[in-house]
Amino acid sequence: MNTKTIKVAHQPFIGLLFVITAAFTFSAKAIIIKVAYSYGAHISPIMLMALRMLMALPFFLFAIMIVERRQAHAPLTRKDIGHLFGLGIIGFYLASYLDFVGLSYISASLERLVLLLYPTLVVVLSALFLRRRITIEEAIALTVSYVGIIIVFYEEVTIAGTHILLGSALVFGSATAFAIYLIGSGEMVKRLGSTRFTAFGMTIACIATLVHFGADFDAAVMELPKEVYGLTLLMAVVSTVIPTFLMNAGIQRLGASPAAIISATGPVMTIFLAYLVLDEQLTTIQFLGAALVMAGVFVVSGKTRN
Repeated sequence: MNTKTIKVAHQPFIGLLFVITAAFTFSAKAIIIKVAYSYGAHISPIMLMALRMLMALPFFLFAIMIVERRQAHAPLTRKDIGHLFGLGIIGFYLASYLDFVGLSYISASLERLVLLLYPTLVVVLSALFLRRRITIEEAIALTVSYVGIIIVFYEEVTIAGTHILLGSALVFGSATAFAIYLIGSGEMVKRLGSTRFTAFGMTIACIATLVHFGADFDAAVMELPKEVYGLTLLMAVVSTVIPTFLMNAGIQRLGASPAAIISATGPVMTIFLAYLVLDEQLTTIQFLGAALVMAGVFVVSGKTRN
């Protein structure tokens, strides 16, 4: 067996490692946000998000520089730029903002489960606007997922109160925005390449976030506890930059469908981290609901992300 054959044989294992690491680091984001909120009511979602994007921006600018230098690319057309702005703002800025706000109302565990519904939303939105037929298998999977989320949601309302409705609606809006981004990004990824597309899209999202914060500037951002700055740096590097590129590398080695299924284990990781760090606990009924959500998403991810 020559060296080239050995490298090819190792690709699935490396891809698996990349996707699992990306899923874990993505999942840690909700935990970091909840810990940061604990340092005071004056810490707003857009403040945390702006700090995160400000610290992540240099990495994405550097990625653009490297990609543009190392590879020969067709120049971006005016249409490309318009699509990048639209998708970057919807998929990375709007989805993140709704998620950050939603996390100020609900637990990290519930947030991750609601956010996990995005593959099911891709199926529903594709059926509504692209006339893609929903198969019987997908319909059953959708039903299982939403029954599961209703179970978790109802139990959480019973325990934590009605403000859970607002938080869940905001996170569901985040999942919807991300689903729209996924539907619209397919052709752009093929044209630009996943790394180039992601680097440009995230750069646009960083700028949009900073413009938002600048329009509603709060001087308190200059006087936050040093721990909050440390947490946002951790979020920027560990839960934004690293998983973004690791997931792309994993998809290239495994394929989109296997990567989507593996990354759907994220809520399990979030639940475990929330238990360890935030002392969050799920009841037996909530565990049942969580299992139903993930079972449905596993099926839908395998069917739609080929």
